[in-house]
Amino acid sequence: MTSSRLVRVVLWMTGALLSFSVMALSIRGLAGALTIFEILTVRTFGAVLILVTLAMLKPQFFAQMAPRRMGLNLLRNSVHFGALYGWALSLTLLPLATVFALEFTMPIWLAIIAVFVLGEKLTPSRIGVIVLGFLGVLVILRPGLVSFQAALMLPLISAVGYAIFNALTKKLTATEPTFGIVFWMNAMQLPIGYAGSDKLFFLKLGWEQLPSFVGLGVAGLTAHYCLTNAFRAGDATLVMPIDFLRVPLIALVGWWFFGELLDPFVFLGGGIMLSGIIWNLRDEAKKAHRLPERETHSPPH
Repeated sequence: MTSSRLVRVVLWMTGALLSFSVMALSIRGLAGALTIFEILTVRTFGAVLILVTLAMLKPQFFAQMAPRRMGLNLLRNSVHFGALYGWALSLTLLPLATVFALEFTMPIWLAIIAVFVLGEKLTPSRIGVIVLGFLGVLVILRPGLVSFQAALMLPLISAVGYAIFNALTKKLTATEPTFGIVFWMNAMQLPIGYAGSDKLFFLKLGWEQLPSFVGLGVAGLTAHYCLTNAFRAGDATLVMPIDFLRVPLIALVGWWFFGELLDPFVFLGGGIMLSGIIWNLRDEAKKAHRLPERETHSPPH
């Protein structure tokens, strides 16, 4: 991986981190008025509306929306809808930081899937970032020291679904444009969400829900646009550990907007995660720096 690609991974994942946090905030804002199916319909409707508008403004996007690899798209988007439903429901039942922390068992599953499905290699630093990320999650949750809630299983099950979804995303980025991948994800999930909704649910929305409505539609689109481009720029085992930073970030969001307690263990765990991320990024940067040197000194063929 070149240094420029590494920078692109970091920038795209920064956009994804902020977008997923806005999504969580928006879901909380709509939870009192809408069901989970209706909330997911809002997300996909807003994204489809934005994408179609962009295609009308720039007709070259229509070519990227052509139906290709639809079987893989259908599998990927169905798995994602189920995982997203569990994630959204858990956001209404558990503290935000707890949901995000449990979700981050996902890179462990993804690393295993990426080795067998995508043929990626687990370098020492990539193994290290996963181990440190998992240790950070354990510090945050302190299993055995807090009472168990059945709702805790929701983000854990969703994490497995997200791992499968991200591995399939990486396969799609090998041949398909980002715009088309994101469009078909939302176009396929919109009728699924609406089928489980009250057909006139939008009449329940008031002006006070407008910021959440807009935030969910926009962030739901930008989150996956950024994530897909991050996968295009780097291996899945590099991209996903950066997402661990969502835990301390969402803890601050929960404290600021919903008065959730700032658990010091969340920040201790986040610090452990961050140390692994920095280690991995420095290792990838060194490899990126050595690659041009090898190419410069390689004998001509």
